[in-house]
Amino acid sequence: MSADEHDASRTDADEVPDPSDSAASEESAARPSHREPTDDDHAAAGRRRHRVVRRVLIGIGVLMLVLALVVGGGAWYLTDRYAGNIDRVADVFDDLDEETRPAPATPAQETSEEPTTFLLVGSDTRVAAEEGEDPSGRSDAIMIARFSGDRQHAQLISIPRDSWVDIPGRGMNKINAAYAFGGPSLLIQTVEQLTQVRIDHYLAIDFDGLIQVTDDLGGVDVVVAETTSNGPYTFPAGVNQLNGDEARWYLGQRYGLPGGDFDRVKRQQQYLRAMFGKLFTSDTFTDPGRLDGAMRAVTSAVSVDDTLSDTDLLGFALSLRNVRPADVDFFTAPVLGTGMEGPASVVYLDSTTGERMWAYLRNDSLSQNAAAFSDEALPDVPR
Repeated sequence: MSADEHDASRTDADEVPDPSDSAASEESAARPSHREPTDDDHAAAGRRRHRVVRRVLIGIGVLMLVLALVVGGGAWYLTDRYAGNIDRVADVFDDLDEETRPAPATPAQETSEEPTTFLLVGSDTRVAAEEGEDPSGRSDAIMIARFSGDRQHAQLISIPRDSWVDIPGRGMNKINAAYAFGGPSLLIQTVEQLTQVRIDHYLAIDFDGLIQVTDDLGGVDVVVAETTSNGPYTFPAGVNQLNGDEARWYLGQRYGLPGGDFDRVKRQQQYLRAMFGKLFTSDTFTDPGRLDGAMRAVTSAVSVDDTLSDTDLLGFALSLRNVRPADVDFFTAPVLGTGMEGPASVVYLDSTTGERMWAYLRNDSLSQNAAAFSDEALPDVPR
């Protein structure tokens, strides 16, 4: 199915139902078909025409932009301007023993592409790094990102950084200690050993860099469950439009939240969901300056392993053209609770529920079984 066909097939399902449309339909069913149209009928029809015209104009605008880029050597332009803006982390997979690594994901049903799994590591600060070294300072966020083989769905699973796990060659420790001990390579080994899910690529996110995206997009809306304060800002209950600096403090809060670091993880996911939702709005796609600024900021804020060339990145991005924010499921790895190991506060993972989640990843069916993990799913309004 083409991108246009896919969008057309999902448009009505994604649209919020218009009460007037429903009322008009019910009236039509109850009255003779030859009745004269009412003012409400005309108003409802006008709204439908407005939505159709808006979609057509947006589609034409995006199509003309793509055609202009292609005719003008656009593939090179996109590769150089966006993919070429992403830093590389060298030798991430070089020291991994292929014989002990998990097998690639095997989809339960035949798919057009191979499932692709990234290990995402987020940091709050960017430190100076030599060329080819990981630019992120510490692993404040650890996430598994799966892009399904049908290229219609994606899942993002956060692993709490204080999770008490076995680190190869180091024994039991917090999972982010693997990053401190051996960088991305040891962290990948640790996650693969924990989940038996093969990691295909590594991506480091600089959350400070993503803050710039917030300003480039003109602010990002998040919904706050209860009024909280952090640093110089208070975030009242309800919708908050965050600028870049406000987002930094919002994402950094862990004290004063009922779930502590668990709620911080959910805020990170909420922000990513809201930011990419804003990126996909019609206002962004019909404003070339805003879109370009946001794309440049996003690509400046991430680094990937050096097995992905610029051309590979562009091809991969094109393969995901049908994925929309609503197609992405967010989870936290199943946990039993917290406790103490010596002086350290740690998180104990739920190995039983976790194994079910990882098994669905291994056969690329987590999207179809997402309802089984409602307790681990990102709520509509995190705390």
